[in-house]
Amino acid sequence: MNIRIHRGTHQIGGCVTEYEYDGWHLFVDYGEELPGGPKNGDLQVEGLTHGDLSKSALLITHYHGDHIGNIIKLPKELPIYMGKVGRDIQRVLSNHLKNKNNSHKVMLERLEYVNTFSEGKEFKFGPFSIMPVTVDHSAFDAYAFKIVADEVSVYHTGDFRLHGFRSGKTAEMLQKYVGEVDCVVCEGTNVTRPKAASQKEYTLQKDFETLFKENKGCIVYLSSTNIDRLFSLYQAAQKAHRTFYVDEYQKKVMDTVVKSGSIWSKSQLFQYREHEPEPLIDDKYRKDSFFVSDSFKDALEKHGYVLIARANSRFDKLIEQIPGEKKKVLSMWNGYVKEGSDAYNENLAKSLDEDFDYMHTSGHVDMADLRKFFRLLNPKQGIIPIHTEDPDAFAKEFSDEWPIFLLNDGDPITVPTIEVDYYYREERVPVVFFSDGCKIITSRKDEQFK
Repeated sequence: MNIRIHRGTHQIGGCVTEYEYDGWHLFVDYGEELPGGPKNGDLQVEGLTHGDLSKSALLITHYHGDHIGNIIKLPKELPIYMGKVGRDIQRVLSNHLKNKNNSHKVMLERLEYVNTFSEGKEFKFGPFSIMPVTVDHSAFDAYAFKIVADEVSVYHTGDFRLHGFRSGKTAEMLQKYVGEVDCVVCEGTNVTRPKAASQKEYTLQKDFETLFKENKGCIVYLSSTNIDRLFSLYQAAQKAHRTFYVDEYQKKVMDTVVKSGSIWSKSQLFQYREHEPEPLIDDKYRKDSFFVSDSFKDALEKHGYVLIARANSRFDKLIEQIPGEKKKVLSMWNGYVKEGSDAYNENLAKSLDEDFDYMHTSGHVDMADLRKFFRLLNPKQGIIPIHTEDPDAFAKEFSDEWPIFLLNDGDPITVPTIEVDYYYREERVPVVFFSDGCKIITSRKDEQFK
């Protein structure tokens, strides 16, 4: 099996990976590059964006824009596969934004041709056997894939973590659906952020519950497609006896999950209690405003509230009209409000002002958990890092136990790799052959050679 990372060896957003065997091509993800990150423009790939597509297909790990956003540019005859609930959530998102961004109109049309798969149910494409494995991520219905061709097995992690609500099933699912593999193609988002995932989602939820009990009015800014966090805050608000307010779009996202029939939606976390989230009412006479009545203000003062907000003028106007003290909380990556950051969001910083609490934990795995994860999979050949800005740091972190294949965008690699009788300090070193010659990727001593 040949593997080629077309984009993602040195950046987080817009990863595209190709698996090829016997003339058949299986691609994973085709998303947008992140705002503020490197920009390489439209990625043109033979067998994906153009050329003969009769032996090609695309798998989508989840609905985040840096994984799915560019499928609108792909030919309609290219088969695309993704999880059913993830597709439905993307439909809600695109339907909400279709009048503001024409790309979402095109996305809605493209989703009509998307095939869906189910967790734990293997399917075939040409010589490839594909096992979708549901994973814990800030996107609901996110997947990894075990991909097998010619008795060579690769586990493509997608984005995932081991500190969320659903992570307790990870070892069981790997044992049941994956087992040991030859190679792991793994996300390394947090390799340069060692403290990014220092708190478990459950602990964060308890902290929010305490905050809601101690403050009558709380306004939380988070991504509305961070489903676990959205439901976590809803459950915390219920326990604190606070009314939970969302806009109509966010309510539709939550309804989609509750009614999905997913194995995860059976959990109490993703079910409504006695009081469902209260959708905010649009003002019929004022464009881009919510309707704020005296009875609404009285309810806020009497019962307290948790408001899920976004950084736009509609919410800014609403918050200005809410009486009493307000506790503002940022529950997403704080790089969005750090001036000088590539991802700095001026509107978000303005909406938060300077007086806000920061309560967040990452949607991506941290390095300590990642080491435990690799020991469960025990990749025989080694690991290819993608979705990372610093593959060298990834190699330094894990090359003491596994060979780490450091590639550049476009480099091909064949699995299994070819081992030769080359010894360094009495240790055998894995060797991979590239088109430009032989490159020794790494050794147990963290040495690199050419």
